[in-house]
Amino acid sequence: MSEKNELLEEVDLVLNAKKRVDFGYLVFILLMMSFVSLALFPKIYIQQRIYFKSRDIYKLKSEYDTLIEENKLINTSVESIRYKNQILDTLF
Repeated sequence: MSEKNELLEEVDLVLNAKKRVDFGYLVFILLMMSFVSLALFPKIYIQQRIYFKSRDIYKLKSEYDTLIEENKLINTSVESIRYKNQILDTLF
């Protein structure tokens, strides 16, 4: 019985080799994670800055378009008042 158990333990050691994480491997993983973070941080930061600037630009563009339309309405109103003042008031 003991020979059978020894044989099973040896087979178990061969088939299920224990994987150990040593300190060097842990340092390597931490360095790789920090390198990837340092490499990707500027890209993410610049993308966010571009996104927020484009939002501001879009908002200003929509306000500009609104002001142009409002200016057209005011010019039309001024022309109407001017016409009324110069033409219609002189006739009556």
